[in-house]
Amino acid sequence: MEKILLTGGNGFFCTRFAQRYQNTYEILSANTSMLDVTNETQVNETIKNFNPDYVIHAAAKASTDFCNENPEIAYKINVTGAVNVAKACKKMHSKMIFISSEQVFNGNTNGGPYTEDITPCPDTVYGKNKLEAEGLLKEILDELWIVRFTWLFGMPERNCGMSPNILWGTLTDILKGKKIKATPNEYRGLTYVHEVIDQFPMIFEIPYGTYHIGSHNSLNRYNICSLIIKEIGLEDKTEELLEKDLEKYKIHTRDIRLCTDKIRNYGLNFSESSDGIKKCIKEFNLKLQ
Repeated sequence: MEKILLTGGNGFFCTRFAQRYQNTYEILSANTSMLDVTNETQVNETIKNFNPDYVIHAAAKASTDFCNENPEIAYKINVTGAVNVAKACKKMHSKMIFISSEQVFNGNTNGGPYTEDITPCPDTVYGKNKLEAEGLLKEILDELWIVRFTWLFGMPERNCGMSPNILWGTLTDILKGKKIKATPNEYRGLTYVHEVIDQFPMIFEIPYGTYHIGSHNSLNRYNICSLIIKEIGLEDKTEELLEKDLEKYKIHTRDIRLCTDKIRNYGLNFSESSDGIKKCIKEFNLKLQ
């Protein structure tokens, strides 16, 4: 049985991955209390002792606000931590999958969807961290996949981590009686987390390199929130529940969508974002009528 070590093991992606493949791989899901990626000695010891075939490096400080306000801490976790893991992988001949982000394109102004060939221009600390880590890791390792995720969404699940996402955020605002403010000036790929997890082992079989992963999406954020409200059976209350935020990204539309055609050519296929949302709502039986 092949071995997989997950860093950031208590996170949204890794907890679901570990549940899905607990009987397929021998998995060490290393949460932050088990493995501090900024501690090079601990990283070396953990990877040496477990001797994994693959290391999926998902540990990161992803909050844009936190990173902007605490750049030194963010750098230590997001860049130095990734380098520590890569060096340990090289010593043990473990293959590494580095989870990067669409947010490396935050500062690009020509609009998405972006292919892997387009030069990223991040304008946030988090985006800059991810891009710098990508470059450093490529200098350290040959056996490396860099996968830039679109924004993953999903529902709370037993014994799984949770993170802010478009579907759960919209639903919780409705439950709280809070009017949703959504901008029509933002476009992002939105991907059902289980579509990524179900196909993830296919990445182990494709050439090393950089790949964009996730769904294509032609809808803006306001349209997506409208769709969610409709699909759960509250379409007649859309005006009551949802308000357009015309000020956010008013000067320049935010478009950080990724073109995922490259990885689709290797057999990984993803629903359109709207279809993924419908699928998730159906699987969790969220429709009220």
